[in-house]
Parts: sequence; C-alpha cells; structure tokens
Amino acid sequence: MFQKMIKASVRMVQRWLPEPFIFAILLTFIAFLVAMPVCRQTPLEVLENWGNGLWGLLEFAMQMALVLVCGTTLADAPAVRRGLNFMAKLPQKPAGAIALVSLVSAVACWVNWGFGLIVGVVFAKEIARKLSGVDYRLLIASAYSGFVVWHGGLSGSIPLALATSGASLERATMGVVTQGIPISQTIFAIPNLLISFFVIMSLVLVNLLMHPKCGAVVEIDKRLLAGEELSERMVPVTPAEKMESSTLLGYLVAVMGLGYLFLKLFVHGGHLDLNSVIMLFLFLGIILHKTPINYVKSLTKAATGSAGIILQFPFYAGIMGIMVGQSADGLSLAGAISNLCIPISNQYTFPLLTFLSAGIVNVFVPSGGGQWAVQAPIMMPAGQALGVSPAITGMAIAWGDAWTNLIQPFWAIPALAIAKLGAKDIMGYCLVNLIATGLIICIGLLIWAM
Repeated sequence: MFQKMIKASVRMVQRWLPEPFIFAILLTFIAFLVAMPVCRQTPLEVLENWGNGLWGLLEFAMQMALVLVCGTTLADAPAVRRGLNFMAKLPQKPAGAIALVSLVSAVACWVNWGFGLIVGVVFAKEIARKLSGVDYRLLIASAYSGFVVWHGGLSGSIPLALATSGASLERATMGVVTQGIPISQTIFAIPNLLISFFVIMSLVLVNLLMHPKCGAVVEIDKRLLAGEELSERMVPVTPAEKMESSTLLGYLVAVMGLGYLFLKLFVHGGHLDLNSVIMLFLFLGIILHKTPINYVKSLTKAATGSAGIILQFPFYAGIMGIMVGQSADGLSLAGAISNLCIPISNQYTFPLLTFLSAGIVNVFVPSGGGQWAVQAPIMMPAGQALGVSPAITGMAIAWGDAWTNLIQPFWAIPALAIAKLGAKDIMGYCLVNLIATGLIICIGLLIWAM
C-alpha cells in the first residue's frame, strides 16, 4: 500500500511539475494576478513592484553560485574523493545507503545549510557509483530532504537574527523584541531540539521505506555518474607555467584565507555564516588541489552547474518584489497571507497557524531573510498580543520557511546540478517527506506552546 502511494506521488509530480524555470514563471504569473485584487493594486503597480525586485537577489545569487561551484570543486579534490570513496563503501545494501545519506545530509544541514546541501548530494552520488541496486532518484531526494532541518539548526537565519540586538531587530519585530533572544531559547530550546531530532529520524525511516524492491529499481543512466577523466599531467616549462603549477603560491593564498577565517570564528567570536562556508570551501579546495592551475581546471568544470542559479534567481527576486510590494493602504500580498491566521488563533494554535502561513509564503519567497522581513512585523506583535513567546513565534516562522523547501525547486537547483537530474525526478519523494515532517513539526509546535 505504501509503495503504491509512493509510485502515485512520483507519477503525479513527474506529470505535472515543470522544469524549475517554468515553475518560477508560473509562480510569477500567479503572484501577479493574485496581488491585484488582494492588495488593490493596478497592473502597472504590480509590474513596477516586480521590476524593482528583479535584481534584489544578486548578492545572494552570487553566494549560491559560489557555494555550488566551490563545494563541487572541493569534492573533486583527490583527497576528498578518496575519503568519499571510503565512506561510500560502508553501506552494503540499498536500504542502508538511503538511511545513511538521509542521516548524514540532515545532520550536516542542521550544522550549516550551505555545507549540508552540497555534502549530502556529493556523498549520495559517490554511493550510487559504488552500490548497485539503489534507486538513484530516491538517493538524491534523500540527500536533499535533509535540508528541511536547516532553519532549526546552527545556521538558521531567523534564530540568529533574534539573537542579534540592535535597531534592526526592534524594527523587524515592531518593537516587540528590544533585546536579543539567546539561542538557548530558540535553537537549543528542548522543544526545538526534539522537533529537529524527530524530523531527522522520520526522514531516515520514510526514505528507507520508500525504496522499492530490488526488481522495481529503475536502472541508473551511467552518464549521470560518470566522473571527469584526469587530464594528462604536463611538465611546466615556461615561467608562466611554473607559476601556474606552483604549490607554494596556492598554499600561501590558502593560508591567508584560512587564517582570516580562524580569526573571525575563534578570536573575534563570529559564527559560520554563508560567506564563511564559501571561504572554507574555496581555500580548502585550493590546498587539496595542490596547484592553482589544477583548481582552475576543476572549478571551470563545476561552473557549468550554476546556470540554473544565474537564470532563475532574478525571477524569484521579482516574485519577492510582488509579494512585499505595498499598496497605498500599506497592504502586501505576503502580509495578507500572514494576516489570515491571526483572527482564528489563540495562545496555543498561533504557532501552528504561523508555521502554516510561513510555509505558504515560502513557496513564493524562498529566502529565510526575506521570510523574516515579510512576516516578523506582522506575526511578532500578534503573538505578543496573544501571550505567545517571541522565541516560539520566531521558530514557527523559521520551521515554516524550511518546511516547504521540500516542494520548492529553488533550493534544489544546486543539488540537482551536481546530480544531473531534474526537479521532477526527486519532488515526488519530497512530497511524501513534506507530509511526514509537517505532522511532526505541527505536533511539536502545539506542545511547545502549552
């Protein structure tokens, strides 16, 4: 019965889910058409909001492209390949491979989302090369599914924003929070840790159960798993070639980068943000590739996978522009969605309804920072009026933002580029994970509010 449900889910998604770029275009049209009557805006006003927002994610798009390219290049280093090759031999059966990938990916994403997003899919692909009989699509879906826990973990942008005192925090929460809320009340709160734990365990169990029987596994196209052939090693002759092949130059610049990172994280007490992850990938990759020219060649191959990010992120920025663009009355589409849950909420149901509204908003605004900017000014004062702790309200928004990433191709773009798959290949499995994890998060938030 369960396998029939999985097959139905996969078939439905493969039939109806278009390529991610088409999905972004359709979301644009939906947001455009809905914003006019809901926000009482003219087509020209909505068009202006869309155009003004188009380039709002340029910095973030560059960061994501670098996460993908530098992470892939790091994984391509000979030493890392050997390590992944060793770990990929650990699972002896397909079910064990699915469980291990699910666990490794989820834990890595809880520690840092940028790190986990790349490591999980690279590890999954290496296992697929070693183990026969494993469903490759489900393996990649398992690697991506771990991303659902990121906003409850150490790199969650909303709990970190809540922990940072200042005018921006007061402004975002409409004066509800004037002093930073320590992460002991958000990330390391017992209810949040329990939600994270049970979500991770559910991913391991559900992904394991979704694996078909041996005879039903779809054969993997070997071209998807093909590694790059090592180019013939050239003996440097000219001064330029000797500089390109100099390990000293590569090591010196890498030591500079890693030295700065050490000062930032351990001397000045900074945290492992997205830029820090990119720096770590970049300079470790240079060291492990040994020479600058080897790194350049590997990075050039990896850069082709960033095409989806370059194309689609401006469109999602435009959608965000529509969602947050305000009418003359100060009403925005994202605000209208958030406001829907307030009249029917009480002290105990407010976190649950906040979570659900955040999940809807996230489909159109798939950015933690954007989600916080849109919902915090509405939900934080409403939560305070109902007697709900700002920490709980903030984490409800955070979990909602992370939850619907399971069916939003935006974040899957880097993983799919590495796996050489399309969104429709994995989203059917992710839809099942959406239901399972959603139930756990809802129950956890209800208990947390009591």
